[in-house]
Amino acid sequence: MIKWLAAFVGYMFFRFPGALLGFLLGSVFDETKSAKGGTFKKVFETQTQSRVTPADFELNLLSLASIVIKADGNVSQTELDYVRKYFVSAYGKERANATFRTFNEVVKSREVSAQRICLLFQQRTRYPVRLQILHFLFGIAQADGAVSRAEVDQLSMIAGYLRITRPDFESIKAMFFQEAGNAYKILEIEKTATVSEIKKAYRKMAKKYHPDKVQHLGEAHVKGAQEKFQKVQKAYEQLQKERGF
Repeated sequence: MIKWLAAFVGYMFFRFPGALLGFLLGSVFDETKSAKGGTFKKVFETQTQSRVTPADFELNLLSLASIVIKADGNVSQTELDYVRKYFVSAYGKERANATFRTFNEVVKSREVSAQRICLLFQQRTRYPVRLQILHFLFGIAQADGAVSRAEVDQLSMIAGYLRITRPDFESIKAMFFQEAGNAYKILEIEKTATVSEIKKAYRKMAKKYHPDKVQHLGEAHVKGAQEKFQKVQKAYEQLQKERGF
């Protein structure tokens, strides 16, 4: 039964990408009252607020997640589970379920536009929040064990729409790959950087990725910021060891 359902879900995802993600993720939760879903739906359909409301943010974040999940043409259960766990951790079971159900109802007959969603975030959220969004999306791509070229290309496009600088994109990307020289990429410096420049870059990046900058977004987002912060710390310690300072 489970295998049949997975096959059916995989087929439906490519016909109705928004519907599938909402259906699959929402199905693991208890039912919530339709009134709550209605509130989410109204916000998602109008989007006339001068800033991104919580419901608006969650639905659009889920939309970006659906784009990344299908970027490589393979609907991975581990990626779906990653999104589900992240949303439950960030917003609680009841609110997450309301988001998934509304996403399923509203998006199933629409094309999800990364450019439109990112424009909304770019206009109405602070830069540290957009950095955390990109980090979350990279986490989805890596959930199945590897970030594919197609996923990197999609994430690069999303980063551009979010107005995230190329150095910041490469910094976050380097956190998800085990490659020589990644410590320099994470700190956004060249391999020829002096010790003084390395120390300066570390202070700058530690400040940029400090968890306090996304404290208002909830536990899951703070955890993501802590992960970035720790990667910066690890990169600096690696260069300390290599350079002997």
